[in-house]
Amino acid sequence: MCTRFLHRGDDIITGFNFEIDLSVWDHQVVLEKDRFFIGILRPDGVRHSYHGVHRNGNAGTLLYVHGSPAGAYREGPDCLTIADLTERFIRAEITFDQALALVQTRRIVYAPDATMQAMLSDRQGRVLIVEPGIGWRAEYAPYSLMANASLLDPASTAPFALPGDDRYQRAEQLLKGSSAGFSVRDGLALLEEVHQEGIWATRVSFVYSVREQAVYYTENNRFDRIQVYRFPDGPGLPSSPHRLTLY
Repeated sequence: MCTRFLHRGDDIITGFNFEIDLSVWDHQVVLEKDRFFIGILRPDGVRHSYHGVHRNGNAGTLLYVHGSPAGAYREGPDCLTIADLTERFIRAEITFDQALALVQTRRIVYAPDATMQAMLSDRQGRVLIVEPGIGWRAEYAPYSLMANASLLDPASTAPFALPGDDRYQRAEQLLKGSSAGFSVRDGLALLEEVHQEGIWATRVSFVYSVREQAVYYTENNRFDRIQVYRFPDGPGLPSSPHRLTLY
């Protein structure tokens, strides 16, 4: 599952609901000097940063999608997995412009064990949508939104939509009705509105403010317990990252 958005107004606000089956995936919130991310434990023993934010403003997320056969994993010098592209962006190993160049010059494929699409954004509010086997789109708009269906070829995933799953439509209505003053609290309210329960419940929700250089987050739908992780050296912020309870 999962829902990701970006709102471009007085501040650049991006938010993400991370939803997984705990019997399949092992995750943990990881706080580093330069990164906030949801670490996914992989067979190599490393918690990979496929969903997170770098202090430079790069934010990347992977969202499950019913796979396109044209995006199937393959090896080769002209191929790059969507997972590698996203993690390199979150690590700030590549810039937004370099990510854009890669999707134009390399064949972007799924990881060997998962079919995912990506939304990447930078501190300017530029957005890159990448769907293996289908294509990509760069956006610079008042808002961007992605859930678990193709944005570039909606008909390709329409048959796999779950009955009653209207997260995208509800989130879009909130974003359409928002003003330039859309805030962190507005972002958290949006994520709470579209959160999930059950086997694929929302495990982590986070909202990142470029202006504040801070990530507001909660786990397991505890929207009454928001913690704040501030990157060091931000405007008016302490010299080292820390957490605190917002309310």
